[in-house]
Amino acid sequence: MKILSCTFNMDTACVELKLDSGSMIAINTIAVENEVADNMYQRSELDYLIYNDPVAYAELILNGDPETYLKTVTEYKPLDS
Repeated sequence: MKILSCTFNMDTACVELKLDSGSMIAINTIAVENEVADNMYQRSELDYLIYNDPVAYAELILNGDPETYLKTVTEYKPLDS
């Protein structure tokens, strides 16, 4: 399966992939964030990938482990009361 194109569609909030088989995959970014992001830092990391590298975002969601990735690249330290 080879990706021919990959773009973020702002109207649908989906990362859309067109494959060499003729099929198309749309990843609902809001649903993904609601499932895997625990805090604003993780949401920010996903947003960065969506806007700057949608192919990497799609590969992470379809083939990777987004929870582990987000825990690795983001650090969340809650404020002490």
